[in-house]
Amino acid sequence: MNFHTYIKAVGTGPKSNHDLSFEESKDMMNQILKQEIYPEQIAAFLTGWRLKPETITEFRGALAACDEASSSTEVKNSIELGYPFDGKAKNPYLLPLIAKALKKSDLNLVVAGDDTVPAKDGITLKQLYNAITFEENLHYFDRASYCPSMHKLSEIRRHIGLRTGLNTIEKLPGISKSEYAITGVFHKPYVKKYVGIFGDRYKRLALIQGNEGTPELFGKGRLWIAEGDSIEEFHIDPKDFDIHYEKSFERITQEESLKQLYNPTDEFLKLAKLNAAIYLFITEKTKSIQEGYNSLTTF
Repeated sequence: MNFHTYIKAVGTGPKSNHDLSFEESKDMMNQILKQEIYPEQIAAFLTGWRLKPETITEFRGALAACDEASSSTEVKNSIELGYPFDGKAKNPYLLPLIAKALKKSDLNLVVAGDDTVPAKDGITLKQLYNAITFEENLHYFDRASYCPSMHKLSEIRRHIGLRTGLNTIEKLPGISKSEYAITGVFHKPYVKKYVGIFGDRYKRLALIQGNEGTPELFGKGRLWIAEGDSIEEFHIDPKDFDIHYEKSFERITQEESLKQLYNPTDEFLKLAKLNAAIYLFITEKTKSIQEGYNSLTTF
């Protein structure tokens, strides 16, 4: 279909805007990925789509196009971790320490990264991967390799300078054929939305009120686990595990972030251990988070 039709669907105002079907969304995304259209058209659509806003059906159609444009590599006994591609700006990554805590658990962690995209302008997983050596159970996939057509959109997205629907689609690319996945959400209404978009791709999909939209819990929050049509909610408070970490609300540099990884405090280590226990629970390796926490005695 002519791409102008899609721009009109999202850019003519509340009275005239309309939702796209699954097939229309898939075609729209195919045209964007192949860049068969002008960059200005891509920017116009993505901006209007965000304001309309996007529907679950539209996300699913766009995701189907991304799947067809992506390669995959199976990682057995794994959980896919959906990190935002705009990075972390205020707190260090727990990820390397979580992987270290899980080295003896027969659980692989899968993450994906790329050059930074709007809007947070934080430290990205790609920057972290290039700065340190990941544990063997932590598998990093670079989007320039598994989905080069999405990677090539990064410059256009930086010129837009705003979050778009692509920020949602890219968090769980399904590159490792994992049965389990977790990503971060800010508010409860997003839970059903994410389950609607990604739920049928995994045996169990978990959503957590993670720090800066990541799957890393830094403070008191909720965890939702979706399995089929069922969504179960859990409340988690680090203080129940005698963890009293004070998260930062100020922007940090990459050097400061890495310093805390190389010389972690006891509280930071315990926080990593709690997150590792959450992943064990999600992947059904333990019957509770507490059981998982107790099993992780050393790093």
